[in-house]
Amino acid sequence: MRIPNNGSVPAAKLSGYLLTRRAVDDKSLFLKSAGFTPANWRELEAAIRSLASEAEATEDGTTVYGTFWRASGPLRGPRRTVNVVTIWIQWAIDGSFHFVTLKPLRSKKS
Repeated sequence: MRIPNNGSVPAAKLSGYLLTRRAVDDKSLFLKSAGFTPANWRELEAAIRSLASEAEATEDGTTVYGTFWRASGPLRGPRRTVNVVTIWIQWAIDGSFHFVTLKPLRSKKS
C-alpha cells in the first residue's frame, strides 16, 4: 500500500518541530545534514510526500484512533539523501492520512 499524496503534512510539524533544535529527541541536525532548514520546510514536505508515494507502507499497529503506517526509504534533500522511517496515522473516523513523524532509519546489526 502507498500513502495517498493528499495526506496531511502540517507545516507546524515540519518547521516548528522537526526542523527546530530540541533538547530531547532532536531531528533537526539529522535533517540539516540533508540540507533541510526551517527556511526550506516546503522542500522537506515535498521530499516526505515523494518518499510516501514511492515506498511500500506497512501496518504498524492500530488504536481506537486509527491505524499507524510505516513508510521507509530515501529522503532526498538539497544536500544529500538520508534514509528515514516516516510514520503516518489513518484516522478511523474518516480514513484520512496524517503525517506523525520521521526518524533516521537505523541499519540492523548482524
